[in-house]
Amino acid sequence: MPTTQLTRARVPGPAAPPPRGRPLWRRVRANGWSYAYLLPFAVLTGAFTVYPIFASLGYTFYDWDGIGEPTDFVGLANFQAVAADGYFWNSLANAAVYTIVLVPIQLVLALALALVLNDPKLRGSTFYRAIYFLPAVTSIAIVGIVLKLMLANFGDALSEPLTGLGLIDRPLQFLGDPDTVLWTVIVIGIWNTLGYNLIYFLAGLQTIPKDLYEAAQLDGAGRIARFRHVTVPGLRNVGVVILFLAIIGSLQVFDLVMVLTGGGPFFASDVVNTYVYRQAFGQVGTGTVTEPDIGLASAASFFFGLLLLVLTAGQLLAIRKLRARKERA
Repeated sequence: MPTTQLTRARVPGPAAPPPRGRPLWRRVRANGWSYAYLLPFAVLTGAFTVYPIFASLGYTFYDWDGIGEPTDFVGLANFQAVAADGYFWNSLANAAVYTIVLVPIQLVLALALALVLNDPKLRGSTFYRAIYFLPAVTSIAIVGIVLKLMLANFGDALSEPLTGLGLIDRPLQFLGDPDTVLWTVIVIGIWNTLGYNLIYFLAGLQTIPKDLYEAAQLDGAGRIARFRHVTVPGLRNVGVVILFLAIIGSLQVFDLVMVLTGGGPFFASDVVNTYVYRQAFGQVGTGTVTEPDIGLASAASFFFGLLLLVLTAGQLLAIRKLRARKERA
């Protein structure tokens, strides 16, 4: 065959048009098992998450104590009551302080530990990972009871010598003093939920190709340079997700505070979810008697949910910008 014919034969023709998308029912049928596995989760989420959200929205317009059917329509009065309630803003401020202090410290610790545990030369790394993740999967009720007893005994044991030396004029009460209770809960929260972010960072580190570290090391880059130019860019996308998950999770803290302090003393550790719980079910023993008010609790929950929705939207925008920047690069 002549050379010209060979050359022409090698020249590709026009690209074929992309295949048209299959109908929706064909795609569902092709991925039927995937939808079957997701069905129980979707049903449970709809029954216990989506439906209560819309159901509680209707209760915000009624003055209702949870007994019988709501009939006392009050319009937007519950929202006005929440906006004028100093206890609500106090709980929101406490939740903000909890989040602002806990998230940076916890993420730095989790990243540092993840870098150490991701070292293939470290012996027993699986054991250490289990140890750090164990508090995250331990029952909060057990953790709260044990820590309350430990802190009470430790405070009594530490108070006696400090009082004798004249350093303090009253016994130490880590969970009973309004000046120290929130900081004590923050420290416990850092320890209790550290394992989640540690696992997230470990998963992110394992997605970074080792060839990049080897190439950087051949170019003479030290540990700090490799961390700055390889690890940080490799964790940028997953780091944004971890950051927003940590913020949203910290703002929604409930069980830890409820078991340790119940929002006390004198509402010094009260957060939004304990405020909502107290309004919904009533409470005695926090300095005031709170009667159940489902409408007010629903209004506070809806207001707080809007705040979390804004944060979630910010997360989506940040991820989209990072993805667009990566595509341009």
